[in-house]
Amino acid sequence: MSNRLFKLGIHPINWVGEDVKEHGDGTAFETIVDDIAALGLTGTEMGRKFPKDPAVLKRELDARGIQLVSQWKSVLFSDPDYRKQELEDYRRHAEFLAGFGSKVISTAEVGGSLHFDPRRTPNESVVLRLDDAGWESLAEGLNQAGEIAASYGLKLAYHHHGGTVVEQPYEIDRLMAMTDASLVALLYDTGHAYYGGNDPLELLRKHYDRIAYIHLKDIRPDVLQQARLDNCDFVSCIRRGVFTVPGDGCIDFAPIIGELVERGYDGWAMLEGEQDPALHPAKEYAQRAIDYLDRLNGLTKMQS
Repeated sequence: MSNRLFKLGIHPINWVGEDVKEHGDGTAFETIVDDIAALGLTGTEMGRKFPKDPAVLKRELDARGIQLVSQWKSVLFSDPDYRKQELEDYRRHAEFLAGFGSKVISTAEVGGSLHFDPRRTPNESVVLRLDDAGWESLAEGLNQAGEIAASYGLKLAYHHHGGTVVEQPYEIDRLMAMTDASLVALLYDTGHAYYGGNDPLELLRKHYDRIAYIHLKDIRPDVLQQARLDNCDFVSCIRRGVFTVPGDGCIDFAPIIGELVERGYDGWAMLEGEQDPALHPAKEYAQRAIDYLDRLNGLTKMQS
């Protein structure tokens, strides 16, 4: 029995890929939520196989004792021409999540990304970093979206993310410096931190006061190294198996869990693998990760 303070949940991306559609594409919603319940976990995010009808989704989650914690929301705030429509979409997103009692909105800028920016074309090969005007527009848009989130009792939790314009250390620092701390929080993701060239523990310590939500995932460093040598883009890295669950890669989670315990973090943390479930069965890998984190948590408690 775990005595962890934070609430551990799991993302459906372990069963069904979001960025790599063929990963687990035949998996049914019922399989995902039945597995989550069997694992003894009580929180998840929205997935692409989940029912779109709020009443149906609520009934199915409630029947299994599962809380809808959040749902990814792409935004294109770095381009002012998109601002009005993006904020209208954000309000609808916040209203949906508020209906489930969610408290955070996983939010990420897609401007400049190869895979998420609707303005990009298939023959392009690099992420387009933001200029100063783009940064200013992004910060303004996030602050406005943060106000919308707050009006529904939610926090905007910015997801630094591989393959986007906010992934590297200086980019995360700049976003935190340019946005209003009362309106824009941080979604701390261990795997995307490492992928973006951050030290995950250093990032946690540096921006802990802004963290409202956590994703726990690991990295296979040999796969990442070869993918970088081959100039792979972000989605190709996922296909190669760069990401896995905690305890199956190179990230040392002991000091990370220790830091969370010491600081009394009591929010949600989602397990993520983001890998091919045909090769790495979601429920099996999730159980390994739970056992691994519980061992670390137990050691941390003994040492404190």
